[in-house]
Amino acid sequence: MGININRVSLAGLVVALGIIYGDIGTSPLYVFKAIVGGNPISDLLVIGGISCIIWTLTLQTTIKYVILTLRADNKGEGGIFSLYALVRRHAKWTVIFGMIGGAALLADGIITPPITVTSAIEGLRTLEVFKDLGQMTIVKIVLTIISGLFIMQQFGTVSIGRMFGPIMVLWFSMLGILGISHIADDLSIFKAFSPHYAIELLTTYPKGFLILGAVFLCTTGAEALYSDLGHCGRGNIRISWIFVKSCLILNYLGQGAWLLTQKGQILPKDQNPFFTIMPEWFIIFGVLIATLASIIASQALISGSFTLIAEAMRLNLWPKMRVNYPTEMRGQLYIPGINTMLFIGCVSIVLLFKESSNMEAAYGLSITICMLMTSCLFAFYLYTRRVWVGWILLYLAVYFTIEFSFLFANLVKFMHGGYVTVIVAGLLFLVMIVWFKSRKIKNRYVEFVRLEDYLPIIQELSNDTSIPKYATHLVYMSSADNPKEIEHKIIYSILNKKPKRADIYWFVHVDVVDEPYLSEYSVQTIIPNEVIRVEFRLGFKVEQRINLMFRMVVEDMVRNKEVNITSRYESLSKNNVVGDFQFIVMEKFLSHDNDLPLYERMIMKMYFFLKKISLSEERGFGLDSSYVTIEKYPLVVAPVTNLQLKRIIH
Repeated sequence: MGININRVSLAGLVVALGIIYGDIGTSPLYVFKAIVGGNPISDLLVIGGISCIIWTLTLQTTIKYVILTLRADNKGEGGIFSLYALVRRHAKWTVIFGMIGGAALLADGIITPPITVTSAIEGLRTLEVFKDLGQMTIVKIVLTIISGLFIMQQFGTVSIGRMFGPIMVLWFSMLGILGISHIADDLSIFKAFSPHYAIELLTTYPKGFLILGAVFLCTTGAEALYSDLGHCGRGNIRISWIFVKSCLILNYLGQGAWLLTQKGQILPKDQNPFFTIMPEWFIIFGVLIATLASIIASQALISGSFTLIAEAMRLNLWPKMRVNYPTEMRGQLYIPGINTMLFIGCVSIVLLFKESSNMEAAYGLSITICMLMTSCLFAFYLYTRRVWVGWILLYLAVYFTIEFSFLFANLVKFMHGGYVTVIVAGLLFLVMIVWFKSRKIKNRYVEFVRLEDYLPIIQELSNDTSIPKYATHLVYMSSADNPKEIEHKIIYSILNKKPKRADIYWFVHVDVVDEPYLSEYSVQTIIPNEVIRVEFRLGFKVEQRINLMFRMVVEDMVRNKEVNITSRYESLSKNNVVGDFQFIVMEKFLSHDNDLPLYERMIMKMYFFLKKISLSEERGFGLDSSYVTIEKYPLVVAPVTNLQLKRIIH
């Protein structure tokens, strides 16, 4: 497949720098500080630490993500849910990898803004004038920046987005230049390119293996890089990564060379090698650029979280939520509920941990889990593409070894704060599993009947003038995949509940497909001008605006003289007045007449609680509430069978 050169452009490269590399690009702010920690500086610690960083960036980011995983694009879209959409029809069980990975990635979005912004603002202490800056003052500055960032989301980020690219070009150039200016401090730093020193550090240094937890922070943004494939294109990502990786490694080498001049010393807790290698006059500019870069990193993760949840909703893995489209830009969306959740999460993290060194403990654990899930899904994707099994096993052997090593090293952080992201990821996963499982339980109950068996009676009802007309056009949302079938509850609603006489009955079915941006429909005229079925095939990234789409379908059919939508009332028909349209949405409630096992009863209770706080069915389909009638019907999943009742005769 190679690099798609046609999609590489200067503008595309700058956009890629602005959107994709925020998280991975701001890692030099805290990685080395985390590796050195409270340990005395030694050749092995510094050179071995950089060797670990170089090989992690090479094996994990370059080979796994930039070269291999970017090949698994779903019509140009990337990310864990796009990868799941590619393989789900081959195996239903892959959903579990998608859900765990998605939940872990969302949890990561809660800790990235606090750690990057706090690390940047703490750099002010490097200046003589701010060296006594109190931690609570820093916390207030960080909270102000984060609050401003979340308030901005509702207005869209197109205008600011244009500035992201140039700022990140400046940021990476600064990283590279700062690194180069210090490499000469100790040229032995170049030994770090040999993996020998990484292995030596991990095997012989006291608690050396645990340093992997700090090293892992240098590659945390790799998953976001794959998620943004649709925004930038494979070619732009691969070319821009060469520049990004070079600047990152140069900066780490510069920090390492400077640290080697401090051998035997223990770095003061508030000293960060990233800011210490800056000339005194440049620090204030460095802090400013670092703050801007950390805001961009946070923005990329917030936007990524919105996209992730929108995909999860379309794939039926998340409750329906209100989605706004603040700008005309494709893929630019805003979910108020998720924005609030992330904001509360970020503020809580800042107030709980206060210092960036404390946040490092909570960072990395959830994203390791996400990377493991991507490895599992990608291996299965290779299997569906008939790749030789030997290559798949080699891929799994290499990346399971690397990622499980990172996971075990990160597990040590669990009690120091890692539990926070694990709890958050666990709660998000619980929401997904409840939504997914409840659908499976409900589907056991949904009864389908053959539509043709009921057509004569529907026709008779339509022509029975003794029954008051309910609407000229009656539209039902149907979940029947087979066009010859219809849910029994819809037939019951038309004929039994209160007979609903209409001139034309429309059955509308929405099929969410694995192709991200597909948007097409088909029409089946079952009885001309009496019973019509419309099927929409929409990609999992397409907003379901059924009201608008249905109107376009009807207009198209009128133009082609396939349907007559004029009112059948004589006075209105004479004047060509269009008949009214009434949508019926069936809303379920859990009947008391159920005999479910305890586990399923818990799932259904949680499902109905989530349903209560999420978007209603009609708003989820984008229907205009003035044309919608909600009909409640009981959900009897497992009817009670052991009820005994005895009649007594007087």
